[in-house]
Amino acid sequence: MAFLIAGLGNPGKAYEKTRHNIGFRAVDEIARRNNLILRKKMLIKGRTAQGIIREEKVYLLEPETYMNLSGHLVVKMMKKHGVALERLLVIVDDVAIPFGQIRLKSHSGTGGHNGLKSVEESLGTNAYVRLRIGVGDKKEGDLASHVLAPFTPNEEKLIPEILERAANVAEVWLTEGITSAMNHANQTSS
Repeated sequence: MAFLIAGLGNPGKAYEKTRHNIGFRAVDEIARRNNLILRKKMLIKGRTAQGIIREEKVYLLEPETYMNLSGHLVVKMMKKHGVALERLLVIVDDVAIPFGQIRLKSHSGTGGHNGLKSVEESLGTNAYVRLRIGVGDKKEGDLASHVLAPFTPNEEKLIPEILERAANVAEVWLTEGITSAMNHANQTSS
């Protein structure tokens, strides 16, 4: 049986390096280190790749709808490729987690994240695994401005290491399961 790793974000150059798109960037890192190429698929309305990661068949997805509409594409990919619910991993940004920390959980709430709300509504359950990457809490202003803003230059310097840790956790989840991956996420968080 196959796995699906979906990174959520917003399409287009304007959003490319924003906090909200760290999910896309994590999937890009997983693809890069496993020599997979994400290609735009019109029928899916997203970028996808498929391949073998740590001897497991894996599909990668970056929905090219906006964040709050991404759930139906996740479900469409799951149905198309016969991915069971326990083999779904959704990667998103999280303002409630300090910048650079990562958390892996299953059966948890959306935390107000519109992408996770869309996934949960489309699946009809919260019984899936999500990898949250801390993008720092907003200091002032509204939440939308914060998540749609780019990282600071100092933060951006740390992004490659954060993405590497996130990819490591995703790969541990694939082969060793959620408990090992959760332990790995907690050990690698700074």
